[in-house]
Amino acid sequence: KCVIDKVTRNQCQECRFKKCIYVGMATDLVLDDSKRLAKRKLIEENREKRRREELQKSIGHKPEPTDEEWELIKTVTEAHVATNAQGSHWKQKRKFLPEDIGQAPIVNAPEGGKVDLEAFSHFTKIITPAITRVVDFAKKLPMFCELPCEDQIILLKGCCMEIMSLRAAVRYDPESETLTLNGEMAVTRGQLKNGGLGVVSDAIFDLGMSLSSFNLDDTEVALLQAVLLMSSDRPGLACVERIEKYQDSFLLA
Repeated sequence: KCVIDKVTRNQCQECRFKKCIYVGMATDLVLDDSKRLAKRKLIEENREKRRREELQKSIGHKPEPTDEEWELIKTVTEAHVATNAQGSHWKQKRKFLPEDIGQAPIVNAPEGGKVDLEAFSHFTKIITPAITRVVDFAKKLPMFCELPCEDQIILLKGCCMEIMSLRAAVRYDPESETLTLNGEMAVTRGQLKNGGLGVVSDAIFDLGMSLSSFNLDDTEVALLQAVLLMSSDRPGLACVERIEKYQDSFLLA
């Protein structure tokens, strides 16, 4: 017979159980393995429920944006709307790239892949205006214009492809499984890949599929673009702290 106290109670489960019965514990309170697992699951579910409620409560108490933050939101949203081709009417105005274009990689590319020249030709026609729109977006933000020209160039070089990819990703259509480039050309994953983007096309399409469930509005997309633009980790920047501060203001808006 074991001595059961606070120190030894976990050493012999049988003697511990017998002592519990001896001092008056009801046997119907003893749980078998299935009931014990069910109880543990219920406890975990209740904990998770409390965590969600606390999170929702903290989000619900987020203070209203200040006048300065509202002005920032207004400025960046207007910059996006003014430089976003076709705006909210992109679905009505898009044109689908013919199915026979970009379906089979034909010509060897310098990096070792293969490119469909016809699809590549279509993409190169829209890439320049797409880049121009990203530059115009940046120039409409006072914070960006206050930076030295050298930093502006570095930021634009770093974010241009990212912002163009984001703009394409938010125009992912689950029904046709296409992205609309520059607000005008709807393409499939295969067409984008064979047209010169290679594995990058998978990343853009995957992002589009993820974002489609969020139904982002113009303001949310605009703020995301501003965050990408003001990335203080671009090599060669002079005003790193200043740019980081600008990015924080967009993140908190």
